[in-house]
Amino acid sequence: MIPVEDAIRRIVAAFAATDAETVSIAEAAGRVLAEDARACMTQPPAPVSSMDGYAVRCADVPGTLRLIGSSPAGHPFGGKVSAGETVRIFTGGVVPEGADGIVIQEDSSADGESVAMKVAAKPGKHIREAGMDFKTGDVLVRAGRRLSARDVSLLAAGDLAQASVRRRPVVAIAATGDELSPPGAPRGAGGIVASSGYGLSAMVARWGGAPLDLGIFPDRMDAIGSIAERAKGADVIVTLGGASVGDHDLIQKALGPKGFALDFWKIAMRPGKPLIFGRLGDTPLLGLPGNPVSTLVCALLFLKPAVAALLGETQTAPPVTARLAHALPANDARQDYLRAQLSSRDGERFVEALPVQDSSHLTALARADALIVRAPHAPAAAQGERALIIPLGD
Repeated sequence: MIPVEDAIRRIVAAFAATDAETVSIAEAAGRVLAEDARACMTQPPAPVSSMDGYAVRCADVPGTLRLIGSSPAGHPFGGKVSAGETVRIFTGGVVPEGADGIVIQEDSSADGESVAMKVAAKPGKHIREAGMDFKTGDVLVRAGRRLSARDVSLLAAGDLAQASVRRRPVVAIAATGDELSPPGAPRGAGGIVASSGYGLSAMVARWGGAPLDLGIFPDRMDAIGSIAERAKGADVIVTLGGASVGDHDLIQKALGPKGFALDFWKIAMRPGKPLIFGRLGDTPLLGLPGNPVSTLVCALLFLKPAVAALLGETQTAPPVTARLAHALPANDARQDYLRAQLSSRDGERFVEALPVQDSSHLTALARADALIVRAPHAPAAAQGERALIIPLGD
């Protein structure tokens, strides 16, 4: 068995970023940038007022000035402000030539074409200088970043109608087992509902991939061997079940003649020890254990970083810790991932392991907010100690 960290490292190293494609800004949220996005314009393109008031020469105020025009947003005043003159200006309006300050309307009094300025004005005050936000050619968002709603707004402000993003990697998902049937379908004696694939597809989509559900494959060599043809064109193949050593665990046996080459098998972790990684021809294959909790926990630990590598994603989440709500016993030789719930007390985050940790118990996983990570041979941990956690927020 190999450590979890070694498995993650070997899996990630097997993937290269997908090619780039161009999408409209309206479709760019959640996508990963393939190249730096640079501003196509300066923002603001000219000095603009941040307040409603009057554009003045600071040397002229306080005093009474002659009103010569107005500068609403989108309609700049075409002339120049000279000594003794002022221009009515509105928020977002371009500051006219000759003016170097703004007197807000609360500090002025208009009477026809004359405006009495009651206070002095400071040069530049209430003026947003050209390029204060960004300038043409500035990098707005770096490659490798997953675009947030805020990022998309910034790109649009930079006059970018499109963005170059990584193609969504295709993740082919194949469930195996005679006992499986889809929800709502008839089931024979001993049959169970195939549930893991639905959660896995949702996770892949949330991570930026394109899930391709290949369906359920019975425990026959020819059926499982057909995964090789069915998954052609995928960026990664994920099998569910059949990764152990029993007579009905056929992934390695059935796909070996189709070109499957094993990289490693078995990881020192709980849940999820029987995990396969290798290549089916040129396509990486990740064989996840069949128990639903094991499937989804292993997907979070190993498939998520693989999808991130395919997307060229550079963002990494910082480690998260919480205080233990209850003591935990010493751990054995396998790294443990305990399903747990989070709470808050006096501004501190606490985490409590759920009482049921069986790898088939989906109810516990659905109720969990986080996984508590317990290193191999970790000593007993007292209540209140800090523990490393993996949040499960959707």
